[in-house]
Amino acid sequence: MHVDLLTLYLLAIGTLFASSALTLWERRINPRRNKELKILAAGYATLAVGCAVATWRRDLPGATGSAFSNLVILSGYLLILHGVASLNARQYRASSIGLLAVMALTWAAGGAQWQDAIWNYASAIPIALACGMTSRELLRSDGMKGLQSRSIAMLVSGGHALFYAARALVLPWLATLYGHDFLLLLSKITMYEGVLYSVILPMTLLTLIREEAHGQLVQESQTDYLTGLGNRRWFFEESARAIRDGQSSRPISLLAFDLDRFKAINDRYGHGTGDQILKSFSDVARSVIGSKAILARLGGEEFAALLPGHDSVRAKEMGEAIVRRFAETISHHVNGIGIQATVSIGLAQFGSEASTLADLLAEADQALYSAKSLGGNRLELAQSSASRSAA
Repeated sequence: MHVDLLTLYLLAIGTLFASSALTLWERRINPRRNKELKILAAGYATLAVGCAVATWRRDLPGATGSAFSNLVILSGYLLILHGVASLNARQYRASSIGLLAVMALTWAAGGAQWQDAIWNYASAIPIALACGMTSRELLRSDGMKGLQSRSIAMLVSGGHALFYAARALVLPWLATLYGHDFLLLLSKITMYEGVLYSVILPMTLLTLIREEAHGQLVQESQTDYLTGLGNRRWFFEESARAIRDGQSSRPISLLAFDLDRFKAINDRYGHGTGDQILKSFSDVARSVIGSKAILARLGGEEFAALLPGHDSVRAKEMGEAIVRRFAETISHHVNGIGIQATVSIGLAQFGSEASTLADLLAEADQALYSAKSLGGNRLELAQSSASRSAA
């Protein structure tokens, strides 16, 4: 089926305007990315306007139409770059202005004499740079690693950059060999590729933003809102997985925490002070245990930490460090008085007598109650863990 160049331009214009409208609509369900979505929508709409101007660029005097449409199209690509960079809290204002300025000067200096050469070859260079930087920004987006749509968007933008780089560097040589008809063919191929780009990239970026939002919702559902630690559900899911994956090859210990006399502190100083103490404890525990442990707030003043790869000796050292550092922490001030709190800890180690997560928690809780009965502000080992430690 024969499709002329004007039809391809109209198809690209239609898909870009549709992509812009869909991206603007996405703001209703993803307000967190409102700014980035507006920038991307503006980029697609600007590209569409540039393509529309390109359809009648020959009707304007001299190189005016070609220069104007090229600069508008380049602005659209740079807006897309800016929108993607904004997802990573970065921006390319100076480099974007520089590319537009260089391209404008190129048209002003040689547009009258070299209009076709600039349109066919030179104008592709800044577009290739903008798309290449967009692909690089997607590669650098640490918060979106692991999302499948990120890789697709990166490949689409990178492929578009390579296509335009080839148009700038290889096309002049091919045009010399094969003549004007080959240029017309390449113009159609460019528009075919442009139509694909105008459909795939916007839809992939929308999918990427939706995947990011879904991942954040999942994370929020697994996080304790006050302390930022994992919540009870997350702890049981992650701990069960860690025990299943590592029970045959490495030691596993569990620390159960309970803040001493926390209800009395809450009743005397108020829940705001209690919340500050909970945050202080979570900060101390996180700093001592590190990021590899599975640390969570189970509820109220109860916390737990599963320590894969830690035997009872290492876990005991870590728990005692938490006891010591938390007791030294001034958590909050009320009427100039610093509030100090302490924590009791029970330690259990995975083994023949604690072969499931439930058994491990039960042993750690029993040791925790022993620590409480002895006055708190201490760590006690479960009986089986104490026997293994002594051995």
